[in-house]
Order: sequence, then structure tokens, then C-alpha cells
Amino acid sequence: MKILTHICCGPCGMVYTSGLARGGFATTLLWCNPNIHPLMEYRLRKRGAMDFAKNGNLTLVADEIENYGLRRFLAAVWGDIENKCEICYRMRLEHTAKHAAATGFDAFSTTLLASPYQNHDAICRIGKEIGDEHGIEFFARDYRTTYRAGLATARGEGIYMQKYCGCVFSEEERYRK
Repeated sequence: MKILTHICCGPCGMVYTSGLARGGFATTLLWCNPNIHPLMEYRLRKRGAMDFAKNGNLTLVADEIENYGLRRFLAAVWGDIENKCEICYRMRLEHTAKHAAATGFDAFSTTLLASPYQNHDAICRIGKEIGDEHGIEFFARDYRTTYRAGLATARGEGIYMQKYCGCVFSEEERYRK
């Protein structure tokens, strides 16, 4: 099965693709994260994802839509900030599903499923809806139990480790505490 997996960051990529490999699945990674703020954080995470892919001998697609997309993200969530996470999941999964369907993949997924800080059920629900809309399977696995060990491995390999989910709102929540 050919799986296109949205990657949010190197550490989650490491956790999720390690889990896939243990299950006998291989994947290609897709970078699409218009939510990440500020620009320097975006660049650090993208570089971390690229470093992880290179170290893991994985293909990373960073297509032309994904330049720094803060304005696109803010335009999408502005009218419904309370549901910003689900809107954000939908943006990234929609892009991944379209790319997967157009380029011959059998399924699509996301490394967001590796994080205990994300809404796993919402991601799976949205992924299935989008998969049904585009005629491509949403491939979901739960590797949250290996998250801490994966972070330790990422840290040991020098992969960039972020301090918040990525958007301006999660940055505010993180540093307000």
C-alpha cells in the first residue's frame, strides 16, 4: 500500500513512521502546515521535517502551495476561532488527500496522529470524511503510546523540538501558562 503522510514536524514524523515501519508500511511524507507561526518557527519545523526525512531515507514532498501560509490559515479560521483545530486539520488533510489521489497513492495519513496533544478522534473523523469525498482511504494508526520515546530519539538525533502545536493561538496558550 502506498501511503502519503502529512508531516507536521520531525519528532511526530519519527514516531509515526517508526510505527508504520513496525507494521510493514512505508510512506512518502508531505509538508503542508500553513498554521505554523511565526515565520522563523515555520522554517525551523520545515527544516526539522527535512532533516528527519533525510536521516530516515524518506521522500518528502514540499509542493508549491506550501509557502508560508499564515494568511491562508488565518482567513480559514477567523470566523470560527473556537473550532480552529478542526479547521486546521481539515485544511492540511484536504491538501494531502488531493495530492495523494492525484499522484497515485492508495491512502493518506498524518503524523498528527502520533501526538497525545492532538484530538485523535477529530482527526480520524475528518480524515475519513475527506477520504470519502476524494475516493481515497484515510489510513489511521494510533502510536501515541510511543510518543515520549520517539521524542527522546528525535532529541538524540538533533531534530528540532518545538514548544507548542504551531499556530499563533497555541503559541499564546503555551506561553500564557
